[in-house]
Amino acid sequence: MRVRVLGTAAGGGVPQWNCACPGCSGARAHPGWRRRHASLAVQAAEGRWYLVNATPDLGEQVEDCPELHPGPEPRRTPLAGVILTDAELDHTLGIARLREADGIEIVATAPVRHALLTGLHLGEVLTPYARLDWRPLDPGDRPLAEDSPLAVGAVPVSAKRPRYASGLDAPDDDAPDEDAWVVALRLTDRTSGRSLLYAPALAAWPDAFQRAAESADHVIVDGTFWSDDEPLTSGFGSRTATAMGHLPIDGPGGTARRLAALEARTLYTHLNNTNPLNDPAAPQHTVLRELGVEVAADGMVIDL
Repeated sequence: MRVRVLGTAAGGGVPQWNCACPGCSGARAHPGWRRRHASLAVQAAEGRWYLVNATPDLGEQVEDCPELHPGPEPRRTPLAGVILTDAELDHTLGIARLREADGIEIVATAPVRHALLTGLHLGEVLTPYARLDWRPLDPGDRPLAEDSPLAVGAVPVSAKRPRYASGLDAPDDDAPDEDAWVVALRLTDRTSGRSLLYAPALAAWPDAFQRAAESADHVIVDGTFWSDDEPLTSGFGSRTATAMGHLPIDGPGGTARRLAALEARTLYTHLNNTNPLNDPAAPQHTVLRELGVEVAADGMVIDL
C-alpha cells in the first residue's frame, strides 16, 4: 500500500493569504517553504485511491500526484472517494471541487456526516451536481472493498466540534457519538500487516490512541503549534494551543517525547503558519532530530 502526503499545513496553508508573519513571509520569499493543507492520498487497490480529507487545495494536490491523474479514457479517474477525520472546513471544503463526478463516496463518522448535511447543507448544495454516497467510519478495521488490501478504522480522539456545528442538535433517530467528532485514522495493509496512524488534529492523547500508536509502523500526528503559548506570543490568537484543540509539540504536555518513545517512524503534519518548523533552519528541527522525530513534507511517499 502506498501513501502520498499531499499537504502538511494547518488552516490557511503556508503562506496564508492575509498573513505577513515570519513563516508566511519566508514562504513567499522561499517557495520551498510552502505547504498546502494537510491531506493524504491512500492506495486502496491498483488504480484506486482515496483522499484523506478534502482540502481547499484539492485540485492542485491532485495535479501534483501522478497516481491521481485521469485516463486513459477521457473521464476515468482513479480517485474513488474521501475519508474524513473530522468536519472542519479545511478538511471538507474540497468535497465541492469533486462535483464533476457522477458520485462522491464519503467515508465519515456519524457526527461528521451530520455536521456536513445539517450544518453545511452539503447534500442540498451538491446533489444537483453529483450523488453523495456515504459510508460509515467506525473503530473496526474494515476493508474499503472486498478485493482491497486497505482496511480503515477510526480511533476517537476528541469531541471538538467545528465552529459552524457548535449549536447543532443530534438527529432524532441516530444520535452522534460525541467522542467521534475528531478521529485518528488507522490505515492497514491487509497483505503486509503494516499500518499507518494519521491524526492531523489531536486535542487529547487517550489510551486508545496510545495503543494504536504503539501497534503502528508509521505515526503522523498534529504538529499545529510548537508550544502551548504560540498562538498568544505570535500575536494572532487569544487562546493557548491546547484550548484551540491542538496538543503542542514541546513542553510538559507536548507530544514530541511521547512520539520519541514509540517504535514507529513518527512525523508531524498540520503545521500552522506561526510554527517555527516552517523555517528549515529553525533550531527546533535539531530538537526533533535528537528525539528521532520527523516533520512530514508535501509530496513525500510512504510504502507500507
